[in-house]
Amino acid sequence: MVDKKLIAFSLGVIMLLGTVGPNLASLVQNADAHGVQAQLQSRFVRIEDETFSRQSLQTGEIITLQGKLVSLIERDMRAWLSMFSESTNAGNRWEMMARDPPGNVFDIPGNGVIVYSLSAKALEPGVYHVHTQLNIQNVGPGLGPGQTVVVSGEPIVKPIPYGNIAYQSIIIGAAYIVTFATRPWQVI
Repeated sequence: MVDKKLIAFSLGVIMLLGTVGPNLASLVQNADAHGVQAQLQSRFVRIEDETFSRQSLQTGEIITLQGKLVSLIERDMRAWLSMFSESTNAGNRWEMMARDPPGNVFDIPGNGVIVYSLSAKALEPGVYHVHTQLNIQNVGPGLGPGQTVVVSGEPIVKPIPYGNIAYQSIIIGAAYIVTFATRPWQVI
């Protein structure tokens, strides 16, 4: 007898949820955000005083991001800077023009402060949310606070360097041949 009551009660709950459940979903408010990762700031290096040279520009014009990298630990770290941007369109096209500190990889001294500057040319119109992105070796990326930047104008199309693509394909193919020729037991 108990089993029949349990089955009837469970069936009633399922029917009730089937009729009321979809209506409850309409009561929940939707929220939108621009999708910045949780690691907005690193606990090893803080990005401070992030400033932008402009908030709106035409394609072909240059924007400069500046600020300070403040080390929060005593140990030296290897890092590199880049510009992270998101847009509502499929764009995100920027060409890096200058970096300070120069080069791709640099050292951040323990408990030190480094002033940085990144300059990029806008290649495609859109509304972008732009951040300084600091990548720390063996730690990962961290983002500055960021700012919305509006780019207008006609898209700038850069030619595809087919020579570089062919060269890289040849190098990758040669690496595969060497790998398969010297380690056939690992391929299987």
